[in-house]
Amino acid sequence: MTSWTADDLTRIADSDELRVAPARPDGTLRPPTPIWVVRDGDALFVRSYRGGQGRWFRAASATHHGHITADGIDRDVRFTAETDPATNARVDDAYRAKYGHYGPTYLDPMVAPQAQATTLRVTPN
Repeated sequence: MTSWTADDLTRIADSDELRVAPARPDGTLRPPTPIWVVRDGDALFVRSYRGGQGRWFRAASATHHGHITADGIDRDVRFTAETDPATNARVDDAYRAKYGHYGPTYLDPMVAPQAQATTLRVTPN
């Protein structure tokens, strides 16, 4: 498994949004969707605002592959479900710290159980 460079981690984590384009079963990419991204240590995480109903999330979960773009960085990536409660708690904290200024209308759904259940670790291919 490839790791993020320190520069990639910083630039992606500091960007307000990430554009995610999950792969279809035939390998072609779906249209990109802007989503929030957070960092925990040397890892990047994303969640679906709509929980398991999010179209991009369903696609990413089905193929586990896709492409991301943020702050001039373009990478093919792998999506892995994150189920560790301690990691999910830190990801909650990261969402609160980074996106709390958007207020509860947008933040609360991202730290609710239905979104927690969609936490994906994003790693470069």
